[in-house]
Amino acid sequence: MDVQFDKVKTLNALLYVANHVQRKDFHKIFKIIYFADRQHLVDWGRPITGDTYIAMEAGPVPSRLYDMMKIVRGDSYMPDTEGLSQYFRVENWMYVNPLQNADLNELSSNEQEALQDAINKYAGLSYDEIKEKSHDVAWRSTARDFSISWENIAREAGLDEEEVACLRDYSTMHPLPERDMSPDELYSAIEKEIDYIYAQD
Repeated sequence: MDVQFDKVKTLNALLYVANHVQRKDFHKIFKIIYFADRQHLVDWGRPITGDTYIAMEAGPVPSRLYDMMKIVRGDSYMPDTEGLSQYFRVENWMYVNPLQNADLNELSSNEQEALQDAINKYAGLSYDEIKEKSHDVAWRSTARDFSISWENIAREAGLDEEEVACLRDYSTMHPLPERDMSPDELYSAIEKEIDYIYAQD
C-alpha cells in the first residue's frame, strides 16, 4: 500500500497529543499516534501521518517522528535545519515539552477526532498496559525491528480482505487521498477509476 509520509501533519499530531496528555514520554505519544493512525485509516481510507511504523520490542514506533525527536534531542546525525526545536523540546531524554499548540488548520476535524479518541482511550494506561494493547496482530505479524505493513495495520483496524485489496489497488494508481474520504466515497472513487481504465481498452 502506497502511503505518503506527511511531516506537517505528523508534527501537529505530536503537538496535539503532547498538549493533551499528562505523561508526555515517547512511548505513550508513539502509541497514541499509532492508534489514531490505525483508526483514521479504517474510518476515512488513509492514516493521519503516513509514517513508517517499526515493530520494536515495546510496540510500533513511528520511525520518521522518532527521527524528528532525535534531531531535537541532539543525538541525530542530522542537524535541526527546519527549526523543529521551536515547536518542542525533549527533556530527560524521553519526555516531550511542547512549546506551541498544534495548528488545527493542518489537522482535519476527523483527524483531530481520531487523535482525541485515542487520547481518551489510552492516555490513562500504564506503560505495560499500552504496550500490551499495541502488541496487536499487525505487530505480531512483523519481525522485530522491521516495518509493519499498512495492509496489516488495516486488517488490525477492522478492514476485510476485499477492502484491504481495494485500498492497495487504489494506492498503486496514486497515493491515498489527501482529504478525508468515507469508506463509501473511497470505494466509489476506486470503482470509477477502474471503470475509466477499462474504458480505455
